[in-house]
Amino acid sequence: MRPRRVGFLGFDGVMALDVIGPVDAFTSASIDGKDGTPQAAYEVTIIGLSKRSFASESGVLFQPHATVRNAPALDTLIIPGGSGLRNPSTQAVVAEWLTSVVDKIRRVATVCTGIYGLAPTGLLDGRRVTTHWRFVQDVAKRFPRLKVDANALFVKDDRFYTCAGVTAGIDLSLALIEEDHGPSVALAVARELVVYLKRAGGQEQYSEPLKFQTRSVDRFADLAAWMRGHLDQDLSVEALAEKACLGPRHFSRRFKDSFGASPALFVENLRLGEARRRLGVADQAIESVAKSVGFKSADAFRRVFERRFGVNPSTYRKRFHVRLGRRNSENLP
Repeated sequence: MRPRRVGFLGFDGVMALDVIGPVDAFTSASIDGKDGTPQAAYEVTIIGLSKRSFASESGVLFQPHATVRNAPALDTLIIPGGSGLRNPSTQAVVAEWLTSVVDKIRRVATVCTGIYGLAPTGLLDGRRVTTHWRFVQDVAKRFPRLKVDANALFVKDDRFYTCAGVTAGIDLSLALIEEDHGPSVALAVARELVVYLKRAGGQEQYSEPLKFQTRSVDRFADLAAWMRGHLDQDLSVEALAEKACLGPRHFSRRFKDSFGASPALFVENLRLGEARRRLGVADQAIESVAKSVGFKSADAFRRVFERRFGVNPSTYRKRFHVRLGRRNSENLP
């Protein structure tokens, strides 16, 4: 399997961490080759507006591998933010290039204020997006056709991804890695970088990254965050409706409109997602994991887990730990 090529657009005045954080995440990802030995999951390419090196806001110099004129074929394109991209001339060059190549790229992501390079193309019109909290109002004013979510950590809308400020680029990169190669590879990267795989707060993230993102900025956004931290409590429609100060039927309709899933399915996905995380990083008994995420019994948990993932929790844990154990042992002295 050939590594997927991830391109990072570079320009004078880029935010260094918008580039370096995601680059380190992608280059830390490895997968098992045919002979069982680790191989790089991604190939990273820095794409400059010209051949010369470019300087970040903090003075860090980057030397591009290619330019917008001879950039190689890309699987994923990351557009970092920075004051340079808010320069009208730079913005125009970037937008023109993006328009010419976007149809050949599987997915496009912006980090922080990288949205200033993508939004002028019109490709985000009508889409839900996010950016650094300090620039939310300006982005909404400049690009009124965008649906700007001020509270999101990162957002997926079709093949376009946007994320909040600076370190949120690492959160998004981990989600993209999990999307491509599964949770064990993403978790191994998170452990290497000493960061959370799924950070709490802001936009809640669930199992199978981005699939069940919150799509609402009203009372349901806060409710979803509360649910994530109270999985062992009563999350029935009646209980949630009471917390939202709505009748059960009205609540169910509003909730499905906001999240694209019924409350029951949403809760089940939250619980299963957290259960998978706990199975992968802790040696708790299956019964303890089931109880901690709100299932009434271990048997009920096993039935739901196997129905959803095709394996029982014990088998999932065994496979997950074997892969992590082999990868971690290679780093021991």
